[in-house]
Amino acid sequence: MKAAAVAHTLAIPDFSKSKHNNRMMKHPAYATMAILAFASVFPASAEPKKLVYRDAETHDLIVKKLRVNQNIDPMKSLLPSEGEDPSKKNQPKDLISSSDIISFNGVTTLVPKRAIIQMPEAYEDRLNNHSPGNKVIGWWDFYTLNRGWITTVEVTRVQAEGKESLAEEITEGFTKSRNMIIATYSAGPISMLPLKEKEEAKTEANTEEANSQQAIR
Repeated sequence: MKAAAVAHTLAIPDFSKSKHNNRMMKHPAYATMAILAFASVFPASAEPKKLVYRDAETHDLIVKKLRVNQNIDPMKSLLPSEGEDPSKKNQPKDLISSSDIISFNGVTTLVPKRAIIQMPEAYEDRLNNHSPGNKVIGWWDFYTLNRGWITTVEVTRVQAEGKESLAEEITEGFTKSRNMIIATYSAGPISMLPLKEKEEAKTEANTEEANSQQAIR
């Protein structure tokens, strides 16, 4: 019934009465091509695809997978590190042990060790002699109150690292001053490391002495 309706709708020609009938009979290949052309317009209905159903993951299965992932320790796959433990290297020093304590007239402040370039004997009792009742204040406040006996010398970072010496006119002025002299960098006290040249010369001298003593033995 459906085929007849389609044929009627499209008005399929009757090849038996067509003037091409004789040609189709004489040439079967021609007839085959016509049938294929017709079939291409109305292809055979494809079979419906079968749906694949998958089982949904249950709550217990999801929890099990989560526990497995949590139990995987990624640290086990890492190789042990070699060398010195970085957490134990360059540990911060105790502030008190790495500082000099200056006290006077009921107040106290701290400066880095080696920041005091000159320490007159008259003020030795004011160094590292903190009284429990003293008030600890910042360097700038302490310096403002004690400018009469404290002198500061501004140095560069290179000089503080011991790579460059202080100017000669500055060091000559130390001998003329009776004040405590403190090295500062950007107005703050800073440690003055020994000159590298002196340290290297001292190291070479110690090495030569050790070698000579070993040769005598």
